[in-house]
Amino acid sequence: MEEFKINKETIKRIENLVEKKNNALLLKSLSKLHYADIAEIVQELSIEKATYLIKLLESDKTADALAEINEDFREKIIEQLSASEIANEIQELDTDDAADLIAELPENRKEKVMSQISDSEHLKDIRELLAYAEDTAGGLMAKELVKVQEDLSVLKCVNEMRSQAEYVTRVHSIYVINSKNKLLGRLSLKDLITANSKAKVKDIYIPKVDIVYIDHPADQVAKIMSKYDLEAIPVVNKKNELVGRITIDDVVDLIKEEADKDYQLAAGISNDVEANDSVFELTKARFPWLFLGLIGGLGSVFILQNFEEFMNKPHLRSLFFYTPLIAAMAGNVGVQSSAIIVQGIANDVLKGSIWSRLLKEVSLSLINGFLLSIILILFGIFINQDLSLSLTVSLSMMAVIIVAALVGTFIPILLNNRGIDPAIATGPFITTSNDIFGIFLFFYLAKLILGF
Repeated sequence: MEEFKINKETIKRIENLVEKKNNALLLKSLSKLHYADIAEIVQELSIEKATYLIKLLESDKTADALAEINEDFREKIIEQLSASEIANEIQELDTDDAADLIAELPENRKEKVMSQISDSEHLKDIRELLAYAEDTAGGLMAKELVKVQEDLSVLKCVNEMRSQAEYVTRVHSIYVINSKNKLLGRLSLKDLITANSKAKVKDIYIPKVDIVYIDHPADQVAKIMSKYDLEAIPVVNKKNELVGRITIDDVVDLIKEEADKDYQLAAGISNDVEANDSVFELTKARFPWLFLGLIGGLGSVFILQNFEEFMNKPHLRSLFFYTPLIAAMAGNVGVQSSAIIVQGIANDVLKGSIWSRLLKEVSLSLINGFLLSIILILFGIFINQDLSLSLTVSLSMMAVIIVAALVGTFIPILLNNRGIDPAIATGPFITTSNDIFGIFLFFYLAKLILGF
């Protein structure tokens, strides 16, 4: 499929057509586009023009486009739609997307919209999904799936699959259940089409099937599907009854959301925000970490004041010029170490004891610190710097690198063990703490080595 490219000319042409209310040409231009492309176009328009397009196009096209649109932008569009118009969109969505869209509505509109949904089964499924916590398998799953009973013959099984598949966008798996809706296994299409038409499903189904329970944490579901390369996974309740399925596209969305959140935490943004959020929201998300950075900077100032005597000794005054270098090395090493640990925790690949991990980081720091120290000494020789000063800076930098690596490794593991998201450790928290430790360690060791 060739990728559809959005450019300024395309957006301008769509805007002109909307302004002129040239519906015929608009429909001709957009009717053959994929819903993801329509979502991309809609997000480039003003709220008024975007709403006009949503109302103009058929719901079977705009429903999926709405699900793709940025949540804040979608909320503004939905505010412009009536309860019946929103219900028309929801009826075209799979139950998981429909439940997500309804969950975003203000409380006073939810029941109004749901009362306009004519498909009672669809409404029942949506209500069920809304009851589950958002960060669980139940909140992630959809009700659309294909299931057959074990006692059916192959011929009747095919007919049953045909009737169910009509309402399922993608058929990833066929699940086998008993008369009480308990999940027994899955059915291979190859086994189905090669079996005798009079054979029973129970004779050919595969009893081994990966499952998750309704209350399974969503991030754990993502890890299971990633580990076993699953396109879909069935969801069961405590009685082992089949209640839904989770597909790979839902998991990809979840992984993206988690990655965005961790990236913002690592950058020192405490809330989930986007570039087009209000100044107030952006300030609220950024200020706490900037304040932490300010406190850390003030701490460095007090540390430097305690070593003011360096400034009174001309042959040692040069040490102050290395302060930014030491602070930068401490911050960089700390962030590198913590980023690796956070990634390992997130991907569930961090194995072994904390002591072996710390020992590995010390070994790595010694190697890197030694190589960098050699470069620093050679630099000192090149600029005719006193050798004792170069050695002091080099040894101090090695010590700072080791301490920064230990802090960057230990803090995320400690936070994770205490149930705190370790992603917060990779941002200003690690950088600021290592700046303070680094500067203090640098001048303290310099004082010990140079003996004054």
